[in-house]
Amino acid sequence: MSITTEAPVTRDARDLLTAEELSAVTTTVQLNNPGMAADVAEAITLEALKFEAACAAHPTARLKPSRVVDEGWHALILHTRIKAKLATVLGIFVHHVPEAPDTGRHDPHALARTQDAIRAAGYTPVSKMWVGPSDTSIPVAASCEHSPPPPEGSCTGDCSNTGPN
Repeated sequence: MSITTEAPVTRDARDLLTAEELSAVTTTVQLNNPGMAADVAEAITLEALKFEAACAAHPTARLKPSRVVDEGWHALILHTRIKAKLATVLGIFVHHVPEAPDTGRHDPHALARTQDAIRAAGYTPVSKMWVGPSDTSIPVAASCEHSPPPPEGSCTGDCSNTGPN
């Protein structure tokens, strides 16, 4: 599937959650990564929200998070009420399909495709958050990057959409 990137309106991922919800998810990122600065944890959380929005907007595009963004996405998933409310806002629930870590499956094209989808959804990805699994410039507890063949109708092997809520 190709992703059209026709100059969308620029959106702010902060608008997807309340300040309290964003703080809760950001705190989870920090707790999972002792010593991480609050601004880094928040930036990771915001990228995870952009990823979620892109998956919702492009449910068959085979998108996937980077290792860094996956840290924020996992934190979001732990906040089930926030995740459910976000699904209502986005119009679709983006499911997570877990898999064992395997950096050998890295597909650099998937990260580029995901950033294109984020742009097409109206957000601006922060490129330093979308690096391959061997780049540890932003250390996070996450040790995996997901990229197996997706289930039928999914957005990636790692997030599959079942349609509107």
